[in-house]
Order: sequence, then structure tokens, then C-alpha cells
Amino acid sequence: MEAPPAAAWQPQEEGFREICGLLEHQISPTSTADKSQIWQQLQHFSQFPDFNNYLAFILSRAEGKSVEIRQAAGLLLKNNLRNAYKTMTPANQQYIKSELLPCLGAADRHLRSTAGTIISVIVQLGGISGWPELLQAVITCLDSNDLNHMEGAMDALSKICEDIPQVLDTDVPGLSDRPIKIFLPRLFQFFQSPHTSLRKLALGSVNQYIMLMPAALYESMNQYLQSLFALANDQAAEVRKLVCAAFVQLIEVQPSFLEPHLRSVAEYILQVNKDGDDEVALEACEFWSAYCDAQLPPENLREFLPRLIPVLLSNMAYADDDESLAEAEEDESLPDRDQDLKPRFHTSRFHGSDSAEDDDDDIVNVWNLRKCSAAALDVLSNVFGDEILPTLMPVVQAKLSASGDESWKDREAAVLALGAVAEGCINGLHPNLSQMVGFLIPLLDDKFPLIRSISCWTISRFSKYIVQESGHQKGYEQFDKVLMGLLRRILDSNKRVQEAACSALATVEEEAAEELTPRLEIILQHLMCALGKYQRRNLRIVYDAIGTLADAVGAELNQPAYLEILMPPLIAKWQQLSNSDKDLFPLLECFTSIAQALGAGFSQFAEPVFQRCIAIIHSQQLAKADPVAAGFPYDKEFIVCSLDLLSGLAEGLGSGIESLVSQSNLRDLLLQCCMDDAYDIGQSAFALLGDLARVCTVHLHPRLPEFLDVAVKQLNTPKLKETISVANNACWAIGELAVKVRQEISPVVMTVMSCLVPILQHSEELNNKSLTENSAITLGRLAWVCPELVSPHMEHFMQSWCIALSMIHDDIEKEDAFRGLCAMVRINPSGALSSLVFMCKAIASWHEIRSPELHNEVCQVLHGYKQMLRNGAWDQCMSALEPPVKEKLLKYQV
Repeated sequence: MEAPPAAAWQPQEEGFREICGLLEHQISPTSTADKSQIWQQLQHFSQFPDFNNYLAFILSRAEGKSVEIRQAAGLLLKNNLRNAYKTMTPANQQYIKSELLPCLGAADRHLRSTAGTIISVIVQLGGISGWPELLQAVITCLDSNDLNHMEGAMDALSKICEDIPQVLDTDVPGLSDRPIKIFLPRLFQFFQSPHTSLRKLALGSVNQYIMLMPAALYESMNQYLQSLFALANDQAAEVRKLVCAAFVQLIEVQPSFLEPHLRSVAEYILQVNKDGDDEVALEACEFWSAYCDAQLPPENLREFLPRLIPVLLSNMAYADDDESLAEAEEDESLPDRDQDLKPRFHTSRFHGSDSAEDDDDDIVNVWNLRKCSAAALDVLSNVFGDEILPTLMPVVQAKLSASGDESWKDREAAVLALGAVAEGCINGLHPNLSQMVGFLIPLLDDKFPLIRSISCWTISRFSKYIVQESGHQKGYEQFDKVLMGLLRRILDSNKRVQEAACSALATVEEEAAEELTPRLEIILQHLMCALGKYQRRNLRIVYDAIGTLADAVGAELNQPAYLEILMPPLIAKWQQLSNSDKDLFPLLECFTSIAQALGAGFSQFAEPVFQRCIAIIHSQQLAKADPVAAGFPYDKEFIVCSLDLLSGLAEGLGSGIESLVSQSNLRDLLLQCCMDDAYDIGQSAFALLGDLARVCTVHLHPRLPEFLDVAVKQLNTPKLKETISVANNACWAIGELAVKVRQEISPVVMTVMSCLVPILQHSEELNNKSLTENSAITLGRLAWVCPELVSPHMEHFMQSWCIALSMIHDDIEKEDAFRGLCAMVRINPSGALSSLVFMCKAIASWHEIRSPELHNEVCQVLHGYKQMLRNGAWDQCMSALEPPVKEKLLKYQV
């Protein structure tokens, strides 16, 4: 390719030498120069408008300099352009572009690749129409038959396809077709190139368009599929991997294209699932889950199961280079490195019926063939159920009965397989479950640590059924053996086993709940012993197991003997950690569960815990304003965990928290948190506001108008869908405040009502069960305390409100809402006439109204309407109701 004639800009020799010298020092491992000083010097040069021209010149023309220096200039240019490109003069932009195009054909691969990266960045910033010469240059190179030019252009094109695929599928002035339509035939041609690099780049580029599916690809789908089949057995593993990736994406996005070829595709994937290259096999393995997730007809896969399941099982054995094998040798005495600590995510408190489900089945670090195969088996077992057992169980049994140290990986994979199908095949496994668990219990003491850890996980996957069987003598004995076996493993000397045993115990605790009471003392002793010996990473899991135990047994924990075992070690840990130490998070969560479980029993520990939460929130708010003065960076999770622990205290201590609140500045801190922009802080802050409204409203009183104002703002926002969890808790808190402050809520009633009614009317679009329920309850509570304000507007919301009320389970909050209904009907009976059928259904949704006076009020409402509707109108209303609804209304004597 001809270089364009040099533009007016020319480098000065001195500047050229100086920049090359700095770059040389920067990349040299042996240079004694201070790297940060060089960095500052380069930053200083960036102020000069033509500095980036020098870098482009060095990359494209500094023939006498090493490739490393030229590449370093290119990478620095790429980073600079990200910030500076849009503010550069057009002349400098043009100079840089004109220097990059000849690099596409550079003799050195690294220079070509660096140029391709920079070209992609410029297209991201300036679009494709801002650089008309580029497309022509790329086409010229692709058509040149010179390998360097073809590879350089293909590399740049593949980066554009990966980073900004949509730009090639837009109309470009001066072109009759979209760029993608011009490139596709050339890419398909490269699928047949003798050069692996071109086949790989071309296939990778086309694959980027499966999700977007531009018209050009849609129209060439047959050619694409034929090309994929032609590449299916390519000698290059990278190409085979991309073929599998294409089939996986197609099955997710456009399954109809594959349907006519499904048998041959599945047959191919099954073969490649055994590929000698693990990465290819992993990509192929993704196909099975993707197929099931796309909810395509399962019968198409049925014929492959007898051959597929043994392949999955053999791929579930640990590979020799799996990092877990090295980790499994680590002794417990080795301290954890910072990178061993996985990021943790605290879920803010949420009032309502759809809190996020924890997915605890994830003993993961890195996704690999073993995990992908186990996930595929799990998905297949959920689709085909017990049908897979006749194929699976003989293989599992053969692997389990293999003796000898050399076959431990097969035994481990068989135990993993049983855990993977625990959910999907439970009916078929159920008759032999106790023998199977009986077989797994001794494996908890196996000499191989990874067999001990996987046995913990698999047993926990059956915990629901182990607990269900514990009602009779034999079942209870087995449950006890499982429990004691897991407790032994909690004190294992191997970190991986400790982690698996603690997670498994937490799962068993959730299922067993009060069944654990007879064994509470021994469970606590083991957990406290673990607390004393674990390293940092596994400590988090012990805290979780302690918190889950407290949630499971509740008030049973409130015995002096248990508290003597539990509290001193936890308080010691609590005192060791500073207010800005992230290891405090799981401990704060653990205390939240304990405070709720012990109730008033926690009061002896409450004061220091309460005060520390206040101190943490205060110090984080200071750090947010000025991290340097605070001495540590701001981290909102400290605030979220502290607010949630304060909620736990309010729930546990009830009005006993009043003296602590009265002597603190919690009210002002909480108001600040309610106003915070971070959604998770807002969510937890409004949860605490509602909890405090229940137990000590008097201390919120001085700033009540401000609390109400900020809560209403959460409901009155165009971004409701994004902030739905904050809105949900704010809505609940307004209702809790209303029933306590009664008439004082009146200034905001109309505003709140105008926000809640649309939520109820559009509940299907919002698709959030909790927000709908809380809106219905809060609207009812407002109607109860201010019926004269709400009742004139009844007919606007009565129908959607009653539909929402009929979905709510019996509880105190539902009682309040119905008190509001009765109060409004007394004032404005005609307001509900047009929605009477819906009101009757809402009343019939009660299993039983516990409060005798509310029961009587509801009777009066129904009798009132029966008397009001003469001449057969009442009977007409009744005839519109289903028989079960009519039957339920009988208890109200109508």
C-alpha cells in the first residue's frame, strides 16, 4: 500500500529523540530510571498538541528503533486518544489516521496488531463515516493476496467487529450498501483460507453478528451454515472452538436456522465434547444447557442422552492442571492472600415477598470443563427427570466402586454427578435415598480432601429429603449422622473442606430449622472452634453458618448456656476489627441474625453494637466528604451493613431500643442516608425507618415532615423501574409511619395516593409483587387514618386496589388495609358500587380475619350493600362470583 504524501506536519529531531528515550526507559526491565518520574514526564508532554503526532510517527516510521519502542508509542497513543481525540484539531486527527493506514501492512505482526487496536478506538470515537479512507484501505488490503496486508486488515476489522459491531451495520454516505454487506462475502471467502490466522479472525468477526443479526447475515445464513460445517473439523483448535461458539449462540438467538440441521449439529457437538483440547470441549459443552434454556423441544436431544451422559461424566473428573488440585493441598495454617478473598455482596434489607433468592450451589472460582459438564447434567436432569437415571446410575456406580488411589478423581466425579442431579431426578432417586446417603456419609472421612469436600456439597443437595425423613427413628439416626459428619468436616485441617462443610451446614440448617434444637450446643461448640482456627476467607463462611443457625432456630438460641458459648468469641472478633476493616461486613450480618433471633435477650449486648453502628455510619459519611481527612476510602457497604444491623436490633429489641435511640444522633444520620443517591443505602435506610416507626416513632417526630418528604420522592420518580427496591421500602415505611402518627400524615396523603394508584393500575408492567402489595397496604393504611381525604377518590382505584388486596396473605398489614376499606365505605358507599364484585373477591381472599372487630366491620359493609341494592341488583352481583368465593362470603352472614 502506498503511504500518503507527508502532510505539512514534520517531527523535530530533538523531540523525536527525547520521546523515544523516555519510552525506552519506560519499557526496559533493567532501566534504573524512576518509572513514576518517566510517567509524569510523558503526562507533561501530553499537554503539547502535537505529542500524539510524534507517537504516530514513531509507530509507523521509526524504522531504526526497536519494535518494542514503536509498539509502546502505539499503546500510549491509543490511551491518549481515548481522552483527547474529540478535542484535537482536524489536521492532527488527519495526520494520525494517515500514518496508521500504512501500518496495516507492516512486516511485524505486533505493529500491525497495535495499529488495528488504535484504528478500532478511533472508529469508536469518530464513527465510520468520519474516516471514509479506512473502509477502502481495509478492502484493498483484504483483496491484496499479500499475507501481511490481509492479516493486518483482518486484525483491525475483527477488533471493530468485537468492540463496536453496530457501526458496520449502518448506512454510510457515499456507499451503496452497508459496510457489513461489503465485508461478509470476503469474510466467508477467508473461511477457506490456507492460513489459520485468517480463518480464525474471519470466523470470530462473523460470530460477533449473531446477536445483532443484520439483514446481510440473515440473507446469507445458508452460506454461513455451510461454511461452519466445512470448518467443523478444522485442524486448528481455535477454529473448532469458534465453530462450537457459533452453534451455541445460534441456538440461543436464532434456533429456527439450526432446526433443519439439528441432528447433525448435535452429533457434531457430541463428538467435539470429547475433543482433546479442553477449551474446544468446554465450548461444545455449553451447547446442551443453551439448548435446554432456549426451551426447544427436548425430544430432539433424547436419542443422544445414552452417549452424552457418559461423556459429561468423564469430563467432570478433575483435569490434571485444575487449580483446585494445588489449592486442595494447602494446609489450614497458611494465611490467606488478599487475592484469595472473593468479593462479597451484601443484599440490602427488603420488605416484601420477593427478596432475591440466594444461589448457594456455587462452589466456583473459574469456569472450566468440569463445572460446565456438571451444570449441563443438572440442566438435563431438570428437563428429562428420572429418564436419565438408567444411563447415569450404572456409570456412577462403576466409578464409585473403582478402588485404589489412582482412581480417586473418578470417584469424586461420581459424587459430583449425584449432587448435580439431586434436584431433577429426586423422584427416581427417592426410593434408594437412604442407602445413597448411607454410602455418602463415610466419604466425608475419605483420605482425599476433594472427595471430602464434594461429599459435603452433594449431601447438602439432598438435605431437604434427609430432614423430611427425620420424623421416624431410622431417618432421625441418619439425619444425626449427617449433622455430626458435617461438624467433623468443619474442623478439617484442609481449607477447601472447611469451606464446603460450612456451606453445607448452612444449607442443612435452613432446611432443618427447629429440628436442630437438641443438637444446638454441639453445633455451637464446633462453630466457635472453627472461629478460633480459620483463616480470613473461611471466617466469612463461619459467620454465615452462625447467622443461618440463628435464623433457623430463632428464640431457642436465647438460653444462657448457648449464649455463653456463642457470644464471647464473637465479641472478641468484633473488638479486634477496626471500623474500616472489610472483614467486619460478614460479622455485622451475623450479629443482625443473632439480634433478631434473641429478641429482648440481645439487650445485654445491644449498647456497644448500637453505638458502633452509629460510629461506622458517621465515619463513612465523613470519608465520603473527605477521604484524606478520614484516613480511609469511602465504602458504602459499611453503611448498608450497619443500617441493616440497626434494623435487626429494632426488630429484636422492639421498644427496648428506645433508650439507645434517644441518646444518639441516629435520626439525623438516618435522614441523610434516606437522601443518599446509592440505591442500596436508600433501600436499607427506608427499611430502618419503617422498623423504627414501629417501635419508637416519638424519636423520629421532630423531623417527620422531612422523612415523609424524602420517602414520597422515591415513589414520585420517572426512574421507578430502576429504583424499585428503594421505592418498595419507602412505600412500606410511609404506611408504618401512618398508623403511628395518624392524622399528622395528612399533608402528604394526596401526593402519596397520586403515586400509589398508578403503581396499582400498572402492576403488570412493573411486574414487582412486593411493590404492588406494599402499595395496596399503604393506600389502605392512609385510608384508615385519613378516610375523609382518600374516600372521595375511591372509584378511581377501587378495582385495581381490590385485585391487589386479594393477592396478599393474611397478616396484620392486610388487616390495617381492610380497616381502611371499611372506613372509606362508611363515608362514601357509592364509591365502591362499580367495583363491588372485586371487593367481594378481596374479602373472600381472607382465610380467616383474626380480629373480631374487623370481622364485624366487614359483615356490616356487606350487609349495607345488600340493603342498598334492591330489586335483584344484589343477587345479580352475587351471580357474577365463582362458587368458592360465594361460599367464603357465607361466614359474613350474607
